[in-house]
Amino acid sequence: MKNLLLACCFLLMASSCATGQQPNVSPEKGWSSKYVSRNPDGSLRYHPDAKGNIIPDFSRVGYHQGNKEIPEVAVVKTVQAAKSGSSQEIIQQAIEEVSARTPDKNGFRGAILLKKGTYHIPGSLEIKASGVVLRGEGDNAEGTKLVATGQGKRSLLEVKGQGSVKEVPNTRTKINDAFVPTGAMSFRVASVAGLKVGDKVILFRPGTTNWIADLKMNQIEAKENTKQWQPKEYDLHFQRTITHIKGSEVFLDNPVVMEMETKYGGGELYKYTFDGRITEVGVENIYFESEFANDEDENHGWVAVEFNRVENGWVRNVTSRYFGYSCVSLGNDAKQITVIDSKSLDPKSIIMGGRRYSFNNDGQLNLFLNLHAELGRHDYVTGQKVLGPNVFYNCTATKAQSDIGPHHRWGVGTLYDNITTDGEINIQDRGNWGSGHGWAGVTQVIWNSQAKKVTVQSPWVSGKNYAIGLQGQKVEGRLKGRPDGEWEGLNQTGIQPSSLYQAQLQERKAKSLK
Repeated sequence: MKNLLLACCFLLMASSCATGQQPNVSPEKGWSSKYVSRNPDGSLRYHPDAKGNIIPDFSRVGYHQGNKEIPEVAVVKTVQAAKSGSSQEIIQQAIEEVSARTPDKNGFRGAILLKKGTYHIPGSLEIKASGVVLRGEGDNAEGTKLVATGQGKRSLLEVKGQGSVKEVPNTRTKINDAFVPTGAMSFRVASVAGLKVGDKVILFRPGTTNWIADLKMNQIEAKENTKQWQPKEYDLHFQRTITHIKGSEVFLDNPVVMEMETKYGGGELYKYTFDGRITEVGVENIYFESEFANDEDENHGWVAVEFNRVENGWVRNVTSRYFGYSCVSLGNDAKQITVIDSKSLDPKSIIMGGRRYSFNNDGQLNLFLNLHAELGRHDYVTGQKVLGPNVFYNCTATKAQSDIGPHHRWGVGTLYDNITTDGEINIQDRGNWGSGHGWAGVTQVIWNSQAKKVTVQSPWVSGKNYAIGLQGQKVEGRLKGRPDGEWEGLNQTGIQPSSLYQAQLQERKAKSLK
């Protein structure tokens, strides 16, 4: 009898571990993660692993890192749709007129109000100056409707600056710490000479031959066009700002989101400039539609709204219909953009690679929240070497044609928080898909989300991926024998906090008031 009782206890414990259930589950209070929990006073407590890694703070993303509300910019120009034919020139002239205005003390030139009506756009519209907001009177067919007419795969609205990151000469310094864990907000450097609070800096993590070998990304099973990873192609440049300097220790505004260690080249810090990047731009309350010939037509409007070389901007209350690629797509040099309260509906294209990325992010420190997508392939997605933190929060997807998650190669530091999809969420070694994508990412965190099927694997080195409070079927993934991710609370409801992003943001704001 004693042995039977012990066996039963063992089976119960094994079952609990398999589902990630916690021994302190309470139906009234929910349950706490072993990675992030609440202290008795309500503050968050981060539990490091054996190497010192913690789940990072994802709260400093989006427009002004969440420190400012998206503003209501005053209208300085009002536009009516053309009674017939194209409205493209009318809108573009209004954009140029407002772009020539002197910015106010907050950097705004003013908002252009597009009155209700249908605006036919045979080409593309461009915003290339800071401080310009394009606003409609409703994101439905009865509101302000911009239609990509005729043929041509293109973005209907491009919001873009110029230039690129430039290193400031003679400012590069090595990180002295042999190991910098994920989640760290500071580290020691060889020299702080020339550095000061407020400096924009690059946290540089080199790609190295031995790192790629240990990731096994030099031995991807080859097929036609498969490309093994090359070291220089995996140099990573995280954009940060110095918040404090104490002796040789430098503190940054956003955390380290992957392990940095000397055996893989360590890291460096240097100052940078980005002349030509525009700021304080917004798009809001507009319905975007594309003409199309048939359900598989690909020679028509491709992206409704595209941002690149922009810092501190927003897209809110927009809807796209019939575009082939995205409702909103953020380029590599889009930083601190908030995309909110928007929908991607009924895309038109063939259903295969390179299409239907409903809300696509290739930039840094961006926030996507309160979004909905239908019939997309990769609805909430990052591309190759996308550097975080980045956040997708409170987003839904229906009639999904493929999966949500990091796509392509080595996305770093993304939170998928309260995502609901009838498709899949996958974080895995993608192997020879595409041109040899390999490991899709690291420090990818799924929190309190729902999906039909889910794969979460952790790479061989440099960090982990997490599935916490996930409801769905756990599946092995495309390739067998990869390290399993960190699973906790599979198919168990009631995780507290219910949103990691919101809890982190609220705690940070509360601390700033003290």
